[in-house]
Amino acid sequence: MLLIVNPRATTVSGRLKRLVEYALRGRYEVEAVETEARNHATELTRTAVAEGYDLVVAFGGDGTINETVNGLAGSAVPLTILPGGCTNVVCRMLAIPTDIVDATEHLLALADDLTPRAIDLGRVNDRYFVSSAGIGMDADTTRWVDERPRVKAHAGPFFFSVAGAATFGRYLHDAPVLAFEAQGRRAEGVSAVVQNSDPYTYFNDRPIRVCKGTRLDSGELCATVLHSARRRDMPALTWRLLSGRDAESHPQAVGFERLLEAHATALPTREGVERLFPIQVDGDYIGDFEHADFTIHPGSLLVVV
Repeated sequence: MLLIVNPRATTVSGRLKRLVEYALRGRYEVEAVETEARNHATELTRTAVAEGYDLVVAFGGDGTINETVNGLAGSAVPLTILPGGCTNVVCRMLAIPTDIVDATEHLLALADDLTPRAIDLGRVNDRYFVSSAGIGMDADTTRWVDERPRVKAHAGPFFFSVAGAATFGRYLHDAPVLAFEAQGRRAEGVSAVVQNSDPYTYFNDRPIRVCKGTRLDSGELCATVLHSARRRDMPALTWRLLSGRDAESHPQAVGFERLLEAHATALPTREGVERLFPIQVDGDYIGDFEHADFTIHPGSLLVVV
């Protein structure tokens, strides 16, 4: 087993890492490595594939999982997860316990039967994602949160709500930042979310649904584009999300279902100035881009759950 540990993840500590590693050594031959920089987990995982490991474990949040997945995609080495993040979206989607003690016990129980299952991965440009990718307002919210890791660690899901409201306010008077094209249709907006699974995320244990019509093994993506950010729409949109209804049924949103591919292009400002849009994958901001090409890759990741 290669145990990849993100020491900066929300709930990971040196003491916890040592306890988990000690427990796992009762059933596995474990090599534990801490990540040292962005995308380090991808490098470590590619080495694990080349060296023929039986299992890779991502111990961290959804960003750590995303980096690990990008090293495993298309290989015969399976992934499993130990939760160490704030929300642990992928853990919940795979029905892996979100309590670290329960998750470790669960992984120990799997030692005699490591039977993997295949799930789909989405891809935006050259980056795979498990649960979702977002452009515009969605990605700016993620960036805002990532820039404040200490607050994120202590404030939990309410911090994401504050971040979302702050980002919404910055987009109130902005022109659409992107054009989203799929299935012969085009929609302009301030934000787009593309999902490989449902729900989009969680508020504590409450699922937050943005678009509908996909699963981790459906072989399809779904997407929702928000046309504009208007102050009068925010209460209704927030209530819709928190009540378990999808966002695409909101009057300012348009939904796309059963997607095999899609394309987004950055739009210039009202003054004609060219600009880029931010992109997030699995809750991890990855940079600003002029174009985004989305594709689905069925059965390209093996997981043990």
